Amino acid sequence: MSDIATAVRDGVLPGRVWMYSNYHCNLACVYCITDSAPGVARRELSRDRMLEIAREACELGFTALGVTGGEPFLQPWMPELVAELSDQLPVVALSNATLFTGERLEAMRVLSDRAVQVQVSLDRPDPEANDGHRARENFRKVVEAIPRLMDRGVRVRLASTVDEQDDAEREELCALHRALGITDEDHVVRPIVRRGRAATHDMGRHAGADDLPPELTVTADGAFWSPFGPSVREGRLDTDLLVTRTTAPLATPARALLRLVEGRPPGDDTRRNIR
Repeated sequence: MSDIATAVRDGVLPGRVWMYSNYHCNLACVYCITDSAPGVARRELSRDRMLEIAREACELGFTALGVTGGEPFLQPWMPELVAELSDQLPVVALSNATLFTGERLEAMRVLSDRAVQVQVSLDRPDPEANDGHRARENFRKVVEAIPRLMDRGVRVRLASTVDEQDDAEREELCALHRALGITDEDHVVRPIVRRGRAATHDMGRHAGADDLPPELTVTADGAFWSPFGPSVREGRLDTDLLVTRTTAPLATPARALLRLVEGRPPGDDTRRNIR
């Protein structure tokens, strides 16, 4: 076994490698850590590069892949790519789910019966409160998209990003996702992280390396400690959680991250339930 495979097996490193496919998005959510919006710098990873990362991750002993952005499914080839990535390792692909109509929706059929989950964002059970942080008609589009994806064989999980949520609101949201066919196990609730646009708007919790699992994250700009690491504020990339500028071969940032993790004192590394 490689040193990376051993570290993953022993729980020293998490098993998932994340890839930022792009930074541009059709939305401009008020708390977005990457400051994503339609007109931002794209900072794309190519299709071939993402396949190469997946192959290397599998060879090194990682056990899963994540795809995030921006909105990954703005790339027309993303459904086919995610299917190909799942030939290497199980994949979770993040999406705001507002694009899944017409041809884009039908293209998602390629993910049926694959080791893939599409993680959809929906923050609140009240459309007005949800849309205030995300975009007009966001709630309606997401609630309509989830059953359409499921009808086409796509496995869906739900992520809710909130500053505060009382028990009544959480139960209402859980009742909604259960009605849509999403189990409690597939519902993630996480806090807003004070990075990127959230920091600009003075929202969320501060988060550094001690608060975030060390999940190797590859972008066009380098490799980072966590998918919350390569954040952008007012067009400027944050580098406080940069591991290496070098991302190829993947073993280079993977071993650099492992050295950082092995140099930390023992104990619980994460304290804020940021996933």
